[in-house]
Amino acid sequence: MKIAETVTFGGSGLDRAGELRADPALVEAARNHATSRAVPFWRGKPMIQKEPVARLVRLPFSHPLLKDAHPDAVLLGREDAGVVFGVDLSGWTPADVDVSTLGGFLDPTEQTHPEMDDGSVFAELRRVMTWLTPRDAELAATGKAVFGWHESHRHCARCGEKTRMAQGGWQRSCPACSASHFPRTDPVVIMLVTHGNSVLLGRSPGWPEGMYSLLAGFVEPGETLEAAVRREVFEETGVKIGDVTYLASQPWPFPASLMMGCAGVAVSREITIDPAEIEDALWVTREEMMRVFSGEHAGILPARKGAIAHFLLENWLADRLD
Repeated sequence: MKIAETVTFGGSGLDRAGELRADPALVEAARNHATSRAVPFWRGKPMIQKEPVARLVRLPFSHPLLKDAHPDAVLLGREDAGVVFGVDLSGWTPADVDVSTLGGFLDPTEQTHPEMDDGSVFAELRRVMTWLTPRDAELAATGKAVFGWHESHRHCARCGEKTRMAQGGWQRSCPACSASHFPRTDPVVIMLVTHGNSVLLGRSPGWPEGMYSLLAGFVEPGETLEAAVRREVFEETGVKIGDVTYLASQPWPFPASLMMGCAGVAVSREITIDPAEIEDALWVTREEMMRVFSGEHAGILPARKGAIAHFLLENWLADRLD
């Protein structure tokens, strides 16, 4: 797919400065350099400035806000202006924080740090991902994914000892058994399944009313992408798939997946859903989908902008899947 990398979180050409990671002295020198910048995160939320144009906040390491940051930082990459690190402020507690919606499907809350008086806020990445430039979106997705991995992998999977951050945040090392652990990405297939002029949509329990999207599922060990597409679609809907082709991928840091978009041609049409997997599935014609995207469909909401499902459906409608 020629426009594959225009998907949200797609390649922005970020130099990840991998050659610095293995040398703690180089990482420390980069962090102490006057041109280096810190991107703050709080509980996985990046800090953005919404006005006049939404942008990811980058602060000098001398900024007073960073007194609340964890001492370990994640080396995100190198830009023309200098090296960029992610810093975690999850130990800071905002005043009057509403915990009821934190971590929800779409957290609408914003948190303001008292050291920031320019309108900058911590905001849920799902909600703001389409506001950001490709570079800002890639940095935000990378930081969210890596900090999320550190949060859930504090102990050694081999011996259970508490591990420590290494290699600029791209490794955790065990002081007891010397095991090294690296950030993981879960492969997920997401399927644009078509039968003639129709596309197959499904919805999971708990989704907002009217929300439908493309079917998706995790790739199992020892399984090809093509086999995963056929298995997942059949398990969820009973629809059999013939030809499968790869279209595009999207890093999806919610918490740590790589969505691999594939096109599948259905060789059967009858739907028999597995209620343990999905709540509903249906065929939608191209004409209906155009009404969905224009907001004129009575029962179906479009897939969320920024997600690869929306990207694939939009380009299917525009006949740009080549």
